Amino acid sequence: MKAQVNTGEPVLSVDGLKVSFSTRDGLVKAVRDVSFDLYPSEALGIVGESGCGKSVSALSTMKLVDCPPGIIEARSLRFNDMDILNASEKKMRKIRGNSISMIFQDPMTCLNPVLSINKQMCETMRLHMGLSKEEATDRAIDLLGKVGITAPELRLKSYPHQLSGGIRQRIMIAMAIACKPTILLADEPTTALDVTIQDQILRLMKDLAEELQMATILITHNLGAVAGFAHRIIVMYAGQVVEMADSDSIFDNPLHPYTSGLLASIPRVDETEQKRLFSIKGKLPSPIFIPEGCAFAQRCIYAFEKCTAHSPVLEERNPGHFVSCWKGE
Repeated sequence: MKAQVNTGEPVLSVDGLKVSFSTRDGLVKAVRDVSFDLYPSEALGIVGESGCGKSVSALSTMKLVDCPPGIIEARSLRFNDMDILNASEKKMRKIRGNSISMIFQDPMTCLNPVLSINKQMCETMRLHMGLSKEEATDRAIDLLGKVGITAPELRLKSYPHQLSGGIRQRIMIAMAIACKPTILLADEPTTALDVTIQDQILRLMKDLAEELQMATILITHNLGAVAGFAHRIIVMYAGQVVEMADSDSIFDNPLHPYTSGLLASIPRVDETEQKRLFSIKGKLPSPIFIPEGCAFAQRCIYAFEKCTAHSPVLEERNPGHFVSCWKGE
């Protein structure tokens, strides 16, 4: 996918985001100095291993991190002209589900098991859009049809446990777009689904984002999932952005060894010989005891003395292509 030309002001601007958690064992540094902009109608992918800070970064933009024990700091955190960092909870409630919506990876933990789908969908629309009960029900039926659910009137009467995982996730998408948000955050939305359904859900999200002109952030550990979805991709490791570029540049010319490792671990359907998938050796460092220098150095086959002594900064190596690595300097 060709990168979208960024025009106008960003709808979301994150500058120097740091998120930590106080624990008995010490201070967990989940997100360390993350900065990025999201532009109107842009699809942004945030990729990395579990525990790299990608989900916490997204949750922080909606102030959904419990503080305490969480501590959110930033030079700036803005949605359009609004200062999210210093916004009251009352203001944030007006934004969540209305201007910024989120799809979570497990709809069973987000859908209330004792309420019908109709009750759960209509509650949000009546709260944010001021619709009557009848108007909200009619819109819910239209939305379920839009996300590809057959017999929507029947599904509205159902309870979450009566539906398949794929249908539950489609319902979560319908609920997320109900108020025509400016930004849609999707946190591992296909993790619990089989491969065929995963592809259907991602295609659905892409089509809806284009139709409704929403900016989208897709958070995933699977770099292959964002291949046909994102205009730009951010690769995170140990709470930091290690590479950021348009989708074509990430796949055709990765500059960080970690990104190269993620790409090498993606199964290839065009390979005739069966061979063992590549795996990056080692594991993420503890977010409490992050080593000096580059956090990836202990797992990197290109690491040299400078990598363990000094932490690289994110710099523009090629036009629009940023990387945090001493290799190739």
